[in-house]
Amino acid sequence: MRWSLKVASVAGIEVRIHLTFLLFLAWIWFSYYQVAGLPGAVQGVLFILSLFACVLLHEFGHAFAARAFGIATPDITLLPIGGVARLTRIPDKPWQELVVAIAGPLVNVVIAAALIFVVHRSAELEQLQYLESPRIELLSKLASVNVMLVLFNLIPAFPMDGGRILRALLAMALPYTQATQIAAWIGQGLAIVFGIFGLFGNPLLIFIAFFIFAGAQQEAAIARAKESSRPAAKD
Repeated sequence: MRWSLKVASVAGIEVRIHLTFLLFLAWIWFSYYQVAGLPGAVQGVLFILSLFACVLLHEFGHAFAARAFGIATPDITLLPIGGVARLTRIPDKPWQELVVAIAGPLVNVVIAAALIFVVHRSAELEQLQYLESPRIELLSKLASVNVMLVLFNLIPAFPMDGGRILRALLAMALPYTQATQIAAWIGQGLAIVFGIFGLFGNPLLIFIAFFIFAGAQQEAAIARAKESSRPAAKD
């Protein structure tokens, strides 16, 4: 991906950070510094870095599941809106795509469960006055955010994992292109609903609506191009 920097390589997969992500971190630092000074800025950036570590693990979940089916992942790029694992190809069979798509959210389920366990154990072991310590607060927030990541990613709309799960389930009974188009229509319908609600008080929903609508449109176009590129059957 253009304008991204390689920061590591894990199991043959490049980990890259888009330049806009660095700008996002700078904005987080400045915003928290304005409100709570240097300690607040450090805490804000630490939380964002911890959050995106969870996002990175989510993407590795997709990558390792794809590798089990012989599909390589050249790189994973972190952006302000999340992570992107670039697979060399789409899984050949619907059930394989289902496994690859659901692997990411399952990673967040495991992370959330582990963090909830750690916070609960800390609550049992530490005295009440220490339960609002920055460490426990950070772990609690990360647990909550991982639950939200699971719910958000399971929305049945491209480019979220839920859209790919829906497409995989439909493709078990329908042609791939038709399954993709139906999933895209459902995603675009949800995008319109989000956009309408966004007009009445939450501008973030408008951004999400545009993101979903464009992602669904692009996925349908890719499926049509893939279908048209196949050689015609001979009599």
